[in-house]
Amino acid sequence: MSKIQEIQSAVESGKKKIVKELVEEALQEGLDPVAILNQGMIEAMGNIGEKFKTGEVFVPEMLVAARAMKAGVEVLKPHLAGGQHTTVGKFIIGTVEGDLHDIGKNLVAMMVEGSGFEVIDLGVDVSPETIIETIKANPDCCIVGLSALLTTTMPSLNRTIAAITEAGLRNQVKIMVGGAPITQDFADTIGADGYAADAASAASLAKEMIAS
Repeated sequence: MSKIQEIQSAVESGKKKIVKELVEEALQEGLDPVAILNQGMIEAMGNIGEKFKTGEVFVPEMLVAARAMKAGVEVLKPHLAGGQHTTVGKFIIGTVEGDLHDIGKNLVAMMVEGSGFEVIDLGVDVSPETIIETIKANPDCCIVGLSALLTTTMPSLNRTIAAITEAGLRNQVKIMVGGAPITQDFADTIGADGYAADAASAASLAKEMIAS
């Protein structure tokens, strides 16, 4: 097994400490930092996402894998060009105004980051104005992910998308929605570009969105 395969396996197993050690060893051996990132860690998170979809792993395994990857990326960052790795795009995420739930949103953020995006996490109870300000401050942002976990905050999704449209920013970003009460039909009704039922699907959808 190559060093990169070892890193991939350790990320998938959620072995945070071992991932850090293996990444350090790989760098000492002169392996390409970008290859370590893409083939070792991002690929591992893709595998975890697929396993989640097929029911082979569950939320706890996804969380520990994402944390293991994050630990490896921290070791890698100074060795990537200019201290930054090339991302596939910027992804703004937040739970909508009036909703304080963040577990699902956090998991989506980690999975999307694991897919190679730079994630700007605005937290919970995020107003449409904050989303708009963040899009304006990040003109290279390509996707906005909005979460609502309560039926009472579903209208906030609609208001946020309407506000982004009114601000003239709708053509700049694609909007993805999700959360326990959300359905594809609801997403279509409010004019979202995509709907994801879980974190792994959200990561896959984000990659599809930037490819289209």
